[in-house]
Amino acid sequence: MIKKEMIAMLLAGGQGSRLGVLTSKVAKPAVSFGGKYRIIDFPLSNCINSGVDTVGVLTQYQPLRLNTHIGIGIPWDLDRNIGGVTVLPPYEKMENTDWYTGTANAIYQNIDYIDSFNPEYVLILSGDHIYKMDYEVMLDFHKQNKAECTIAVMPVPMEEAKRFGIMITDENRKITDFEEKPANPRSNLASMGIYIFNWSTLREALIKEETLPNLDFGKHIIPYIHEKGLPMYAYEFNGYWKDVGTLNSYWEANMELIDIVPEFNLYEEYWKIYTRSETLPPQYYAPGSVIERSIVGEGSEIYGKVYNSVIGCGVTIGKDTVIKDSIVMNNTQIGDNCELVKTIVAENVTIGNNDRFGFGDSAENETDPHIYNHDLVCIGEKSVIPDGITVGKNACIFGITTPEDYENGSLPSGKTMNKAGDMR
Repeated sequence: MIKKEMIAMLLAGGQGSRLGVLTSKVAKPAVSFGGKYRIIDFPLSNCINSGVDTVGVLTQYQPLRLNTHIGIGIPWDLDRNIGGVTVLPPYEKMENTDWYTGTANAIYQNIDYIDSFNPEYVLILSGDHIYKMDYEVMLDFHKQNKAECTIAVMPVPMEEAKRFGIMITDENRKITDFEEKPANPRSNLASMGIYIFNWSTLREALIKEETLPNLDFGKHIIPYIHEKGLPMYAYEFNGYWKDVGTLNSYWEANMELIDIVPEFNLYEEYWKIYTRSETLPPQYYAPGSVIERSIVGEGSEIYGKVYNSVIGCGVTIGKDTVIKDSIVMNNTQIGDNCELVKTIVAENVTIGNNDRFGFGDSAENETDPHIYNHDLVCIGEKSVIPDGITVGKNACIFGITTPEDYENGSLPSGKTMNKAGDMR
């Protein structure tokens, strides 16, 4: 019988609604990041760099691009005869067919998959964080402490602690109590949503608690193990870790890649980030073009000027166009004489000539101020913007638009234009 010491289960089914139009057609873990990568590349690369060669990827919302990207796992050296990477969507069973309703419910529905590897330990990961972490070191900590469950934690400023699940520990990092988003936190050790369980313990907890609605690790499984008095430990992580769950944190994480000395380095030899790459020609920089402090993906053609921005693969930036503090994703075409400031442009967008984005006074977004803020402009994938348009701050455009859609050729700050219903 196959026996793996530890396998990973990667939760990648999330819609990522706080990323607005960026995730209207694609799951959050499949969103582009840092030019040529996708968000899921980071936990997958961590797995193979940590010697974890069996990964189940649990998908649900808009999984097509994610499934295509992962394929059979070749870029991460996860195309194995035994183990490797397996995409696990919800599937039809004889009875109680159900979508994954919570993080732990998704694992419960795949008990048979985990059992087939007979693992001693199961590593639970989220598919939407940017970080580098050696899970083997965490496993060593788990074994040394004879823990039944180890939770990766990160110290956060005390004033931010109320936004997280907080672990209270003794001097040996044994968890004595925990609080979900406490009003008055007793500790600043925030759960990162990364867990190692002894499989026998987790399996028992999943089966005992499976009837609970929206079965969740933080709300149900961890309290169950804690109530049984089983030893749980907090593994402290002090490296770079970013939850890119909001547009602003996603924009910030991209911008941090292009710092002079980046806090998060994509270019380290010993801890590579792998991705599925298409065979593309090298970048082309036309005479007179300017690139400063930017990442530019393969196959892109730059005729204008790019400052402090992250440009994906296969992007064309026209003559006399200026891009500042912006993210432009794969296969987007931007015309001549445009100006983009603090603008996030999704994949396969077509922008005409003489367009300006991120101008005017700031105003709160009219439809989703909790999503579109910090003066960012957001353009959803496959959108089309005609010539000569000016777009304000905290504005969002999604769909194929025509000059008639813009009063006096502009979309003021804080406005949302959604023509996605016309897209087929």
